[in-house]
Amino acid sequence: MLTFLGFLMIVIFMLLIMLKKMTPITALVIIPVTVALLAGFGPDLGEMMKNGVKEIALTGVMLLFAILYFSLMIDTGLFEPLVNIILKAVGDNPVKTTLGTAILTTLVSLDGDGSSTYIIVVAAMLPLYKKQGINPLVLTCIVMLAGGIMNILPWGGPTARVMSSLKLGHTEIFVPMIPIMAIGICWVLIVAYILGVREKRRIAKQGKFKKYANTGIAGDLDPALLRPKLIWINLLLTLSLLVVMILDIAPLGIAFMVAFCIASVINYPKLKDQQKIMAKHAGNALSVAGMIFGAGIFTGILNGTGIMQAMGNSMIGIVPKGWGMQLSIITAIFSVPLTFFLTNDAYYFGILPIVAATGHKLGIPADILGRASLVGQASHLLSPLVPSTYLLVSLAGVHYADHLRYTLKWAIGSSVVMLLAAVMLGTI
Repeated sequence: MLTFLGFLMIVIFMLLIMLKKMTPITALVIIPVTVALLAGFGPDLGEMMKNGVKEIALTGVMLLFAILYFSLMIDTGLFEPLVNIILKAVGDNPVKTTLGTAILTTLVSLDGDGSSTYIIVVAAMLPLYKKQGINPLVLTCIVMLAGGIMNILPWGGPTARVMSSLKLGHTEIFVPMIPIMAIGICWVLIVAYILGVREKRRIAKQGKFKKYANTGIAGDLDPALLRPKLIWINLLLTLSLLVVMILDIAPLGIAFMVAFCIASVINYPKLKDQQKIMAKHAGNALSVAGMIFGAGIFTGILNGTGIMQAMGNSMIGIVPKGWGMQLSIITAIFSVPLTFFLTNDAYYFGILPIVAATGHKLGIPADILGRASLVGQASHLLSPLVPSTYLLVSLAGVHYADHLRYTLKWAIGSSVVMLLAAVMLGTI
């Protein structure tokens, strides 16, 4: 029953979003609340939602002030020199632009934080896409594909969960995955090239894409807000923020909050200018934060009702016993839907230990199953349960449903490529 309710919630959510009958935030809140009430969980519903929001609160604060901070830096013109350098390098060639997007995302993703990667890459590349008239869905697709591969880094989250759950080190789990990740990045570059060629042909036939949303992080620059004389101070402040993030000196949400306040005072000492900045970007920041807290309610109800655990166990249970010796391959295949419909915590701490225990009885080492479980990460970032997904689409000014439809086949392709590479190299 719980499994049925879980998949019912997911299916209804996806349908309403794909058909654009609801905004993500309303769907994230109304659907799980309605299903939980109908299932008789009403008395405990408030506590479940509170716990879900508490778990995601710092993430919401971080994204809120990260958007405000980087939006302010864009207004000051901090990224203009970078955009100009990239523009000179790629010229007016969409193919070079899409390839550059994949390479830049891969490099920036080395910090292991998806949210900061999205903000930095979109801030740098979206103005370029607008100048060349490239569909912004191409940008979100490539960024998410590259980010999904780099998310396997030990400090990215999933791999750390695998090591913790199975009590293994990075030499057993991550090091053997490095060649697989390299092949995955090659696949992303191939996809970037294909999409770039398509856009080049489309622009030649139909003209430049012009339906850019006004909510994107990189709107038209206001000359009155540019601060070219303060570019080195702003760069130093931004680099200091990145150091704080990498060294984990302070919670990232608090760091962004303090950095935004400092940047506001330094760049815009007049109160009216500070108010102008806040009013200009508040809508975009609050819409993302709202979706983050909505996702907290969604996952809080899934966890509190036991639905998430039941979904994972049921999917494992449909595997025939005779297929046991192929458990590593089955784990890799099932990691795609499981990491899409479940949170990483639910999958790696709730489902993977069960898989590992089953593998132990069959004589399959835990490290092989742990590596197999990471294959699905190539598609995981598309999940509606991943908060940073809403940040990416909001920054680029595209709808989540459009992004999902455009990117899904390429993301599944990434998982297939990584699975084949892992099998061929004997990694799993």
